[in-house]
Amino acid sequence: MKTKRQGEWLEVIVPQKWDGFTIERIMKKEWLVPRKLLHKFRTERSVTLNNESKHWKQTTVKTGDALRIRLFEPQDLEVTPTYMEIDVIYEDDHLLVVNKPVGIDTHPNQHEQANTLVNGVAFYFQSHGIEASPKYVHRLDRDTSGAILFAKHDLAIARLGQQLKERKIKRTYIAWAHGKVKPAKGEINQPIGKDRHHPVRRRVSKNGQDAMTHYERIDYSPEFKASLLKLDLSTGRTHQIRVHLSHMGYPLLGDELYGGKSDPHYKQALHAARLTFTHPFTEEHIECLALPNENSTLFKPYHFERLSHSFGK
Repeated sequence: MKTKRQGEWLEVIVPQKWDGFTIERIMKKEWLVPRKLLHKFRTERSVTLNNESKHWKQTTVKTGDALRIRLFEPQDLEVTPTYMEIDVIYEDDHLLVVNKPVGIDTHPNQHEQANTLVNGVAFYFQSHGIEASPKYVHRLDRDTSGAILFAKHDLAIARLGQQLKERKIKRTYIAWAHGKVKPAKGEINQPIGKDRHHPVRRRVSKNGQDAMTHYERIDYSPEFKASLLKLDLSTGRTHQIRVHLSHMGYPLLGDELYGGKSDPHYKQALHAARLTFTHPFTEEHIECLALPNENSTLFKPYHFERLSHSFGK
């Protein structure tokens, strides 16, 4: 789909598949604009057709028309911007994908917390003249590194959130797990729920939420006595990979919470290596690869190269 930013407006050239649709259908059915945002667009006349404000229910569009939506009006930052180095993997007017380092939270868990990735991205926005407040689409645990997707405006977070809900945003992880994982390839289909005896820990529970993890052993290290795994998630439950591998008897290296052996150099050997999704406005297929941090003692470039060859499987 052809789109172009024009100041605070996004211009969309109406594709043939929308020919004859009303503006209301496009907003409600094609783009699934949330009710609150629909009301805002209507009351502020933030949608035009060929530079004219039209009645949404009565006006139909035709191929080649210019539909404009005011998406980029300045927004106040909702968090305190904090300087940190941000490793940008992908960026455009609507979204940002960054490579999260180990040891920081994705977002503030307390009102005054200001050392999270969201705070760092807020500083990045501020220093690059992006008048928006970063909105994370999904999260990673404090000690998990890798690709995280952020939205830059309200419609982007709504549309990406819908993709996440429909499991159309795909995430691939690499991990080191204790032992030689057998079988070498398979899936773990076990529901996950809260552990009543611990405030943070999760566990496999028949009354929990459905959870599916696909894994493949890529390598085995006699030095670590551990397996290098590629993992794909069909669901996104809290601590899903950690819980499932521990349940199989192969906890992550360093993951004491789920039975791994402690190590002074790392907390858990887990990295979100690949993120794929459909762009919410251009409809392009986006694939983002997050290289492991160069200071990582566990994930080396050749590990990632081996995994990259298997991504297409």
